[in-house]
Amino acid sequence: MADSASSPEQAPAPADLPEPAPTGRLYVCATPIGNLGDITERVVQALQSVDAVLAEDTRVTRRLLSHLNIHLPIERCDENLLRPRLAELLKRLAAGERLALVSDAGTPGISDPGMELIAACRAAGIDVEVLPGASAVLTALVGSGFTFSAFYFGGFLPRKNNERLRLLASLAELPAALVFYESPHRTAASLQAISATMPARPVSVARELTKLYEEYRVGTAAELLEALAGPATPHSLKGEVTIVIAPPAPAKAPRQHRDKYAPA
Repeated sequence: MADSASSPEQAPAPADLPEPAPTGRLYVCATPIGNLGDITERVVQALQSVDAVLAEDTRVTRRLLSHLNIHLPIERCDENLLRPRLAELLKRLAAGERLALVSDAGTPGISDPGMELIAACRAAGIDVEVLPGASAVLTALVGSGFTFSAFYFGGFLPRKNNERLRLLASLAELPAALVFYESPHRTAASLQAISATMPARPVSVARELTKLYEEYRVGTAAELLEALAGPATPHSLKGEVTIVIAPPAPAKAPRQHRDKYAPA
């Protein structure tokens, strides 16, 4: 006699589902500002997984990738090339490519043309992941030894002296430490402008941060100018420079005389 118990009903085969659309992503990768040991594991993993690297200077990035034993396409994407390539890069990311954005040193987007690509990706709804790491701004701030509760980062000071003086004068009363990047051959001119606008403020000049010849010099701008012109210092500085100006001293409240014999 046949078994009258019914066999379990077979589940219908699932319908073929379409493949999910590829998801592109821009990885904003902080790279060392000098010491190659300062690169993070997350940045290394991202560089190992992307399709290509967008670099400010391909020679600098190629040396870094060679040190990490990573081999993948490197595309030049400096301030002259980034804007004309924005539409192309957005199209590639939207199609599913994973691209890493790096600068020569530090975090892209800080006084760096990479911010335009990051902003364009945000506007287009493309995923952006920022991988933090070494920062010349924070390293120079902490290394200055100044006490501050706030800081202002102004990127590079203007090249023209009048504009430089005007900017510094407008910031002189800001209750914050002031941080600027500067090139070695313009550092003396910037110190002269600081001396003219904030003569009593302590200033730190930091160069070659995290490298073998890392150096901090602290004093007033006039003292630093004199030291940098001395016989013990080469006439021209070498290496990238970060200038930190201490915040203004807090204003003392005027002393009020109170007549102890006056009626309450």
